[in-house]
Amino acid sequence: MLTAEQIAHFHSQGYLVVPAMANAAYCRTVISFAEHALREQAFPIEYEADTHYPGAPESREAEGGQTARRILQVASRSPLVMNWAKGWRLRQCLVQLLGESVYLSQVHHNCIMTKQPRFSSVTGWHRDSRYWNFERPDLVSVWLALGRETPENGCLKVLPGSHRWLISQSQLDADQFFRTDVPENEVLLKQAVSIQLRTGDTLFFHSNLFHAAGRNQATQTKFSMVFTYHGADNPPLLGSRSASVDELAI
Repeated sequence: MLTAEQIAHFHSQGYLVVPAMANAAYCRTVISFAEHALREQAFPIEYEADTHYPGAPESREAEGGQTARRILQVASRSPLVMNWAKGWRLRQCLVQLLGESVYLSQVHHNCIMTKQPRFSSVTGWHRDSRYWNFERPDLVSVWLALGRETPENGCLKVLPGSHRWLISQSQLDADQFFRTDVPENEVLLKQAVSIQLRTGDTLFFHSNLFHAAGRNQATQTKFSMVFTYHGADNPPLLGSRSASVDELAI
């Protein structure tokens, strides 16, 4: 169970790190599962080239074009993954943050991130809620570090408290990324915090929190598992992509 202080930190800062929610043996098993999926090209897989983010290969045919960014729709692929995504300990935390009835989205995140050396891209500052369609932008994503996450291998960075910021359209680019070339954003960007994680640590973050990530400058692939949840009182909008796949009660 989360403490009152942890819950208050999440609501005020928009994120929370809970240490050692998974043991190292489980994390190694998930990495083996992911490595097998990559070797077998077990689709659906998103490739770095698909994003067109800075540092990504220009196309799947270019050098490094077959570098995977994330393995998609992982909850339904294996009980190994589903048991974590719907696990009792995780559910207890989410109930404290979202309410008694919590649902797992099978559309958003639901993936294993595979940030690889050389051809990984830079993810700019953004809010996940920019392209999700729910009654309220009030969801929680859960990021499990399957190995160490540091600035060197491209760990997440966050802008604390930014889930509460009122942002004008002039502060965003055409793709809804937070602009780094706007003077009024410079002070806000100086507040950035790198979320360094150990194996098994878990990051909870609000769907409206601005976050970003750098490239993997290390020599080993960084693996992370990510899922997104919402409360029963905040359903996806009918007819939207967010409602295109049935959600799962946990």
